[in-house]
Amino acid sequence: MTGSAYDALHARFNRLGTIEEALAILSWDYATMMPKGGANARGEQMSVLQVIAHQQLTAPDLEDLFGRAAMEGGRDVWAEANLAAMNRQWRKAIAVPADLVAALAKATLECEMIWRQARPDNDYPAVRPALSELLNLTLQAGQAKADAFGLGLYDALLDDYEPGGRSAHIDTLFAELAGFLPDLINTAIEHQAKEPAPIQPQGPFPIVRQRELADRMMRALGFDFGHGRLDVSAHPFSGGIPDDVRITTRYEEGLFSRSLMGVLHETGHALYEQGLPAAWRRQPVGVARGMSMHESQSLMVEMQACRSAEFMQFLAPVAREVFGGEGAAWEPENLHRLETRVRRGLIRVDADEVTYPAHVVLRYRLERAIIQGELGLDDLPGAWRDGMKELVGSVPETDREGCLQDIHWYSGSWGYFPTYTLGAMTAAQLFDAAKRAVPSIPGDLAKGDFSNLLGWLRTHIHGRASSVPGEVIVKEATGAPLGTSVFRQHLERRYLGRT
Repeated sequence: MTGSAYDALHARFNRLGTIEEALAILSWDYATMMPKGGANARGEQMSVLQVIAHQQLTAPDLEDLFGRAAMEGGRDVWAEANLAAMNRQWRKAIAVPADLVAALAKATLECEMIWRQARPDNDYPAVRPALSELLNLTLQAGQAKADAFGLGLYDALLDDYEPGGRSAHIDTLFAELAGFLPDLINTAIEHQAKEPAPIQPQGPFPIVRQRELADRMMRALGFDFGHGRLDVSAHPFSGGIPDDVRITTRYEEGLFSRSLMGVLHETGHALYEQGLPAAWRRQPVGVARGMSMHESQSLMVEMQACRSAEFMQFLAPVAREVFGGEGAAWEPENLHRLETRVRRGLIRVDADEVTYPAHVVLRYRLERAIIQGELGLDDLPGAWRDGMKELVGSVPETDREGCLQDIHWYSGSWGYFPTYTLGAMTAAQLFDAAKRAVPSIPGDLAKGDFSNLLGWLRTHIHGRASSVPGEVIVKEATGAPLGTSVFRQHLERRYLGRT
């Protein structure tokens, strides 16, 4: 097909993908290494690159190329899926004016930098004006996409993170969760109160030792350090590109498990990126299939596998060796009880597996209300407190523990939050299917052997990239569409001892 319109589009999107890779590395540096004084310059750099990327996607000849490519034949199913994904990306780009793209990029960085200081200062009013400006620009871009695709405003924003996702489906799933979570939280806490209290290993745990433990666990999971690295940031995340995955964590010398579980979570993201098909690098069909699928991979590793009783059989002796620990606190059963403790906490990223979905349901409700004009930003702190009381049973005393705790809205990520819990449900369903397909997986985890689990994921999830919709991947991998039943059964089995 030399000289075909599809070939021309493939080359164009390869160039675009290279720009996006550069942006990804600049974004990682911004969050990890860049001094505060570099923020303005970095904002200009990223804004210019985003405008260049937008220009690549809105070039005048693309409409003709897409028209001609649609008339061509001889493509395989991956190329057909790639053409459809390219067309979707192009249609989104032409819906949003270049000046709005530039303004949005600049406002995002400005708001995020203010938030980074406002959060520790517990100063929501300081970031409120910048958040208002960023939200206004986000809504403009979202409405442009909504008009182009015939979607509601929230669904247009959601679609950037969950391709094809719709709030009507999420409303149904989240209503089911909200219907049983409060009682499950209460029952789990009561159930655990009847058991012996777990013993917290006593530190300090030097950062260099925590890094050693993280390194050993990442290697056991299958992380390729030849194509990735681990660093430190204020908010743990996974970024970079498939050939150069950058993950971060944060350390506390008095508690090693929080950092470790964060590393395991981000390693799940990284394994997905490292497992994407190399033949489709820098092409839309070769990227991860939305953030719900991405979250399913991080939660598959952290929650389903690495908080299991089996994995603790592997982790406990390694952690004891690294930190020189002694006594009952370092026994696998004790570490398992510690890592599956249910608490009514205030911070989402530190929440246990049972209360975490309630945190996400709250954020989903709040951001939908804000986007639909039903909740003003001035009223956000109070609405946050009310929602936490209803869903989790705890009330933040400060905005630092409330509406300032997450970076998402302050970095322009409106419509992102529901993907966390959609990912948790997907993870439970996928892990259940993997164990049915490969019954040795639990025993493998007890030996620190992730090869069978990773191999199953490479075949059924990672290697499929964006070749088909996410709902197709889930149904074909598990035999059923995404629902709440397997997730609920998992929670009741792990936290209530039900079979």
